[in-house]
Amino acid sequence: MIQLYYFPTPNTWKVSIMLEECGLPYAVVPVNIGAGEQFSPQFLAISPNNKVPAIVDPDGPEGRISIFESGAILVYLAEKTGRFLPAAGAARAEVLEWLFWQVGGLGPMAGQAHHFLRFAAEQVPYAIERYTAEVARLYGVLERRLQDRHWIAGDYSIADIACWGWISYYEMQGQDLTAFPALERWFRTMAERPAVIRGGAVGAAQMPSAASLPEEARRILSGQGPAAPT
Repeated sequence: MIQLYYFPTPNTWKVSIMLEECGLPYAVVPVNIGAGEQFSPQFLAISPNNKVPAIVDPDGPEGRISIFESGAILVYLAEKTGRFLPAAGAARAEVLEWLFWQVGGLGPMAGQAHHFLRFAAEQVPYAIERYTAEVARLYGVLERRLQDRHWIAGDYSIADIACWGWISYYEMQGQDLTAFPALERWFRTMAERPAVIRGGAVGAAQMPSAASLPEEARRILSGQGPAAPT
């Protein structure tokens, strides 16, 4: 059974949704990123970048394998199952370019918007305007892409799975989804898929609100690491 190292975030939802879509059995291993558990030696041996998600598959192509980075995990699971990623050619390249677009653009920019709008200890107007505007631009890219198609890249694929969790937090990114009707239609269609419902519900009760975060958790989630013991 695959072990999924997990805290409920848009990046980890990619993997829980993919596992549900593929019907692969998995066990959730909680990683409390607000308490700094991602910095433990045990987790760093699996995920050197101290980020969730990560997986351990005891039944890899050459035996036990651990993988970190959500995009790499999606590709691995797609190739393991033969689903949601074409095997070759232009169709495969199309899915991968949109997957990398999400990993390199939509996710990081939306994450910065989340931070400065909801979690930063002080309001920084320039940063809020900068990242909110960039997320709006990226939403516009998807809006144009989805004008004449049901899915982002050909058939339903890991490109759709990668993007959905980030779009689900549109309000936290300062966006009005009704301003992007094609994107909203895609988002609502995704949200009705049984595997998306199941995968998105994994660990949902663990998701903290900005108001409930203690100062130490805020510091850790800002990438500063756990406080040194005194």
